[in-house]
Amino acid sequence: MLGLCLTVTLGGGIWLAGEVRQADPLGHAGGIAVSRHVLDRNGKLLRAFQTNDDKWRLPVALEDVDPRYLAMLKAYEDRRFDTHSGVDPRALARAAVQAAGSGGIVSGGSTLTMQVARLLKEKPTRTLAAKLGQIVDALALERALTKDEVLSLYLLRAPFGGNLEGVRAASLAWFGKEPARLTAAEAALLVALPQSPEARRPDRHRKAARQARDRVLDRMVTAGVVTAEEAAAARRESVPTRRRDVPLLAAHAARDAILREPEASVVRLTIDAGLQETQENLARRRAAALAPNASVAILVADHTSGEILARVGSAGLLEESRRGHVDMTKAVRSPGSTLKPLIYGLAFEEGIAHPESYVEDRPSSVNGYSPTNFDRTFQGTVTVREALQLSLNVPAVKLMEAVGAPAIMSRLRLAGVSASLAGEEAPGLAVALGGVGVSLRDLAGLYAALANGGRSVKLIEHGRAAPEPFSGLRVLEEAAAWYVGDILSGTPLPRNAPAGGIAYKTGTSYGHRDAWAVGFDGRHVVAVWAGRADGTPIPGISGYETAAPILSEAFQRLGPERHPLREKPEGVLTAHAQSLPPPLKYARVGKRKSALERGSGPEIAFPPDGALLDLGMKDRESAAPLVVKLRRGTPPFALYANGRPVARGSREKSFSWMPDGPGLSTIAVVDRHGRSARVSVDLR
Repeated sequence: MLGLCLTVTLGGGIWLAGEVRQADPLGHAGGIAVSRHVLDRNGKLLRAFQTNDDKWRLPVALEDVDPRYLAMLKAYEDRRFDTHSGVDPRALARAAVQAAGSGGIVSGGSTLTMQVARLLKEKPTRTLAAKLGQIVDALALERALTKDEVLSLYLLRAPFGGNLEGVRAASLAWFGKEPARLTAAEAALLVALPQSPEARRPDRHRKAARQARDRVLDRMVTAGVVTAEEAAAARRESVPTRRRDVPLLAAHAARDAILREPEASVVRLTIDAGLQETQENLARRRAAALAPNASVAILVADHTSGEILARVGSAGLLEESRRGHVDMTKAVRSPGSTLKPLIYGLAFEEGIAHPESYVEDRPSSVNGYSPTNFDRTFQGTVTVREALQLSLNVPAVKLMEAVGAPAIMSRLRLAGVSASLAGEEAPGLAVALGGVGVSLRDLAGLYAALANGGRSVKLIEHGRAAPEPFSGLRVLEEAAAWYVGDILSGTPLPRNAPAGGIAYKTGTSYGHRDAWAVGFDGRHVVAVWAGRADGTPIPGISGYETAAPILSEAFQRLGPERHPLREKPEGVLTAHAQSLPPPLKYARVGKRKSALERGSGPEIAFPPDGALLDLGMKDRESAAPLVVKLRRGTPPFALYANGRPVARGSREKSFSWMPDGPGLSTIAVVDRHGRSARVSVDLR
């Protein structure tokens, strides 16, 4: 009899060893689909998407799970997990005794490794043959994987009720947080749920969930994982009564990121989850108070790097009445008066006006177009600074005529703005008042360029930007951009807004369909849109009354202190209107004339327009100055280089100017009667 037993045992061992060698439980592990998910700049979850089999299954590393939960899991499910080879003989013997006594399987004696084997194959193991197969697979798993890898598979695949799989999805759904920090009660509930995930779902079977959790706590006291006092306190903690949604932050940006990388399981954005959440709450609250079906969009970026820190596309993705699925940061709408700063900046650059120049705000017909102000009143003679701060329409249209609509469209393109016109029409004077379509993201990029000394900033949200500031195309000369920022920093603040520190502009589209506010400090640019996604009007909304207060709150959520605006560059002319050079005392508005029409006005004889000049600018110390020669015109002359005064009150027709460095430069001259000429040259 003893020989027969030895033979059977030896034969069984040989059979088992052969089965283990042939088993391939990891073949199923390789096909585990995880929820595609999007992370913020710090690795925090923004949004996740269900797998193709409609599961919430989020990967998680062991170091990102509360050690107390792991200790409870091992103590409750598999006390000898760290020492056995996949199967616990003592646990199996206990299960066999229980089965013999009851006439059926009471407990399977399963180790965590055996449970992983079952989860991978997704087959029941209530029969003896199935249990033997599970044992074989468990032994094979332990031959192929480390203990940590086995445990990681359990943390990914364990069921927690409904379509929740894995401890991370469960912690987010039941507790609204990542599993890195769990209370004793939370950890115990997560240990108990996989044993009977549907019968113990806390949102449906609260009593059963509590009882199962408390049984785990009792066992943990016996095992020495928690103290009796800790367990007693944990029992007093309530179990969750509802299942929370998986995080849905930056919904539109996350959707775009996943579509952009269809093969990636995880995508990282530059967005900051904490800031994003506060801006979404702001948009939701403001939209609810604004009007039925209204929505709000907000974009926050760091203009020193181009990184988008928050992007709120609507007042709520699932708000169907507000068409929350429409991303209003990308929608093309009329920007109202928000393009005016670019018009003024170009006028400063070309020497047409100075912030303290006088300009008339009176009823006027400009090339057949008769603009009126928002409040239907006129201010008479004002400074250019006041005209921009008060967003007066007549001066803006006059300056638009002076600089030319094509020039504005060209600068918009340099800033990366995809401005659209109705049909095939050419840009006209109405561009000054919003007669062109742009998006909120476009406006944020334009104002980022103003904040960045006139150089374009490429806004990014996918991945991390380089730490050094992005230096792009020249949208405005530095002096002109500074003038604009200085003026906008004095724009009256909305009621109850904290002290300034930001330069901003508002806009209202025709018919009260869109309200805008865009502003910047020394580091951040914020753009706000409010209205209805379907384009229907909201009576009474305006950029100043509606969007500006939202802009102010959005900046407050960046912190109580504002970053200082850029310092005044060298060569900037600061003076009152009375002390300005005569050609700049009044803004020289009106239709731009051709060289032939200018008649006896000044001309730049050298350098010619579009010339490429080698001045040896690579070596600043040995570089030669640029000699500018004039003809015609009435002295005295004022010469400007890149918007900065080089010489004033000169009666000479030859000037010498030392450029700051290589690249494109604009030279302009203004004579006594305000007639001007200009050329653009490329200096090397």
